[in-house]
Amino acid sequence: MISSSSVCLLLTLASLVISSQAFAVQSLLPVTPRQATVLKESSMEEDATNDAERSSRRNAAKRRMLQLGASYDRGFGASPNARLEVEDVLSELESLNDETDAARGIDGVGYAPLEGIWRMVWTTASDVLVLGASPLTSVGAIYQLYEPPIVTNVIDLIPRFQNLLPPNVAPSSLLRAEVQTRSSPRASYPMRVGLDFESVNLKPVELLGQDAGFLPPLGFDLPRLFDLPDDVGYFDVTFLDEELLVIKQSASGGVFVLARVDDATP
Repeated sequence: MISSSSVCLLLTLASLVISSQAFAVQSLLPVTPRQATVLKESSMEEDATNDAERSSRRNAAKRRMLQLGASYDRGFGASPNARLEVEDVLSELESLNDETDAARGIDGVGYAPLEGIWRMVWTTASDVLVLGASPLTSVGAIYQLYEPPIVTNVIDLIPRFQNLLPPNVAPSSLLRAEVQTRSSPRASYPMRVGLDFESVNLKPVELLGQDAGFLPPLGFDLPRLFDLPDDVGYFDVTFLDEELLVIKQSASGGVFVLARVDDATP
């Protein structure tokens, strides 16, 4: 005799078999145009929601980065805690980066997303931060000018005493340093830009409130004595959009965060 528990078990198994067969039959049925439209619209809505969320997070991270750069003098006055916070913000930006081929066109052929004028808002590079230790000059604006295949680093230097006195007491003086490099892509590294240093120029821009263009610039070319290997003389782009650029340089190390601007007027 079959027990009541066995009967229940058999009924349960039968129910599962029937349900699985029904699901299999349903899954084989063609999707109607209406169902396909509903599925497509649902997928598009989900994608739009995800894009909006990414955009919101990206904009919030960019705003926070600009705030930190302004609060800590572009890194020159950064505390250890501020540097840690910037690292977190940069990690967030890198996770939201949509650019996958930042180096394209950097050799001057075709469209280059890096082309334009970028002003530094943050750095951890020791070769730049050390400029802030000079007892004679303070660091003004720092730019990177991308005119593929030429990339020019621009640093404005100002007499330190000038920042301590009213303009009518200490008329403006400014010296502009320009380091010109030639850029090139690196094979198999679409986010990497190679650099070869070509020349250095020091240009007096203002002297005691007067245009100093009449003074001759001091400059010299950097000789190319030998070819550098591909693992030196480059930087990697870790974030890029129409407003903000984040790069990590190879040789001396350090991070640069730059904001796109319209001009590099002193």
